[in-house]
Amino acid sequence: MSKLLTKLSLKLWSDPQQQQAFIGALTEPQPYSPCIAWATERSDEASFQRVDALPWQLPFVDRLAVGERPGKHELHNQGAYYCLDFSSVFAATPLTAIKEQPNVVLDLCAAPGGKSLLAWRLLQPHLLISNEVIGKRVGLLISNLKRCQINPVRVLSADPSVLADAIPASADVVLVDAPCTGQSLLAKGESAPGCFHPVSIKHNAKRQRRILANASRLVVQGGYLAYMTCAFSEAENERVCRWFTRRFPHFAPQPVDALLAFQSHLTDMPCYRIWPQSGLGAGAFTMLFRRTQETEAIMPQPLDAWLDENARWSSE
Repeated sequence: MSKLLTKLSLKLWSDPQQQQAFIGALTEPQPYSPCIAWATERSDEASFQRVDALPWQLPFVDRLAVGERPGKHELHNQGAYYCLDFSSVFAATPLTAIKEQPNVVLDLCAAPGGKSLLAWRLLQPHLLISNEVIGKRVGLLISNLKRCQINPVRVLSADPSVLADAIPASADVVLVDAPCTGQSLLAKGESAPGCFHPVSIKHNAKRQRRILANASRLVVQGGYLAYMTCAFSEAENERVCRWFTRRFPHFAPQPVDALLAFQSHLTDMPCYRIWPQSGLGAGAFTMLFRRTQETEAIMPQPLDAWLDENARWSSE
């Protein structure tokens, strides 16, 4: 793995110091500040030591001092907040560029539920749809949504192609937290076998393009599509987004003013990265698109009836 990691670092930076800092963050991981996203209003019962909020930090998110263990607190069991990596908060921040309250938000790759909660709190949609293709992960997704009392939400377990055929042009906002090589797991001291191997990267990039192509069919005219991963390779991020803009020119990249300081140095497209050596989180890539025009007449299907028939769980 060390040779492949070194090779990736050379592709990402020309600066040897950045290369070594990146490699060090993955081979000698240091603890990051734990993070919580409040599902309810903040409680005085939570006497956590907080770190000063960053300018772009979502208002219902707290970054805590290293060593705090929010998952052990009774408020966590009660569903007052959700524990997540700060990189996940970063990845969801482009949603702040959406000023209209959406009718429907669809989280296409939702388990374990963190992005669904962030979108629900931030955008306050009339309906949240959380979809998870992998059946064995659906139970965890439902458990977290129940615990945090997310409402109204419908949980599905369907391939994106099935959803695109069944309920096209049904969502104002679609989130694609895409399956990836999981390279950032190393920065958290976890394992991700084969995450730097070219075959694995190529396989994931191909799957990401397929998911995005189907996701594009689910977005209404004027709606938004958010793409994010926790991988570092350009092939899974900038190149996927570049392919998407060529293949689907009716989706326009959207700049996110709050994240200008995190602009990817690998492209001039408005996409943003947090790197593990920053000390903020294990790493993430994020980009926002808006559907600016229709390419064909799409007849929306009766959404409620289809959801009633196919939902795995509903909060209503």
